[in-house]
Amino acid sequence: MVETARVPGTPTIREVAALAQVSAMTVSRVLRGSPTVSQTNRERVEAAVKVLGYRPNAVARSLRQRHRTGTVGLIVTNLGNPFYAALALGIEAELAPQGRRVMLTNTAGDPASERDAVGDLASRQVEGIILVPAGPTQAYLAEELPGGPPVVMVGRPPSGIDADCVLVDDFGGAHAATNALLAAGHRRIGFLGNPPSVYTGSERYRGFCAALEEAGVPLPDDYVRRAQQDLASAEAAADQLLALPEPPTAIFCTNNRNTIGAYRALRRNQVVATISGFDDFELADVLTVPVTVVTYDAESLGRHAARLLAGRMAGGDVDQSTLPRRIVVPTTVVTHAALPSAGTASRGIRAEA
Repeated sequence: MVETARVPGTPTIREVAALAQVSAMTVSRVLRGSPTVSQTNRERVEAAVKVLGYRPNAVARSLRQRHRTGTVGLIVTNLGNPFYAALALGIEAELAPQGRRVMLTNTAGDPASERDAVGDLASRQVEGIILVPAGPTQAYLAEELPGGPPVVMVGRPPSGIDADCVLVDDFGGAHAATNALLAAGHRRIGFLGNPPSVYTGSERYRGFCAALEEAGVPLPDDYVRRAQQDLASAEAAADQLLALPEPPTAIFCTNNRNTIGAYRALRRNQVVATISGFDDFELADVLTVPVTVVTYDAESLGRHAARLLAGRMAGGDVDQSTLPRRIVVPTTVVTHAALPSAGTASRGIRAEA
């Protein structure tokens, strides 16, 4: 619940939520007398309200009942990743002509932060939420958002709840990129990826493994690193691969953070190996090592998500009772520099046919 003209020192709904150890949306439902709140949570909220002396802002509430807020929430997992900037631009391009603005928040991949962000945005009366899930399930949305606002997932399908979603062809893109490495003669191919719990990383790993299996190429366990979420950890993981007695001649990376980390490790160690990765990035075409990327239109994901959400917010034929819709955005494999032929060698690293 958004406060207006707050008097300094007066408690807010978020302070009530923190004291009661519930979400701001739960507090809002208790104050509205909603029957969907458990008795335990209701008692916690009522006790916190009494302790803090909280009083709802009736003026703000009445204004909200008469007017839409014109805002949509966007929850992402890593603001440092350029992918999310492109995603946000696509969403804004679709919603701005409708008179709507995007309110952005970051979870840093933490499921607890995701749930807090959902509650906070709901308390601010956003008309809809576009969510890049951080946790393995979004079943909590049924409790946090009974009856709305509508939610659209991006990048990962919903789990534990029905919702519209926009996905990338993660499996197909990874499969095609790995096949390109195999066609160039590589047989020792390392893998740098997200944690296994991350849907995109899991699907891309599955596509990578499927291509190797179809080609009859083994994948040693020590060629796989799946815990990287930033540049520093990606570079450290690539260092580990390059230090192996028989290091990989090529490395497949599941996102641009891992790709750039791998490039930095290769450059610092002064070795030659091919890099292939999901997500294109600026300057990929001027790096000093061959780079093949799986590219797709991140802004298109945002536009698709915004259209799905706009349909839900508008109601009519596309209301909450309509079956969840799923859109899968295709990928393309782009080579920014020629893949080295089998036999290229430097400091003992060479491709093996």
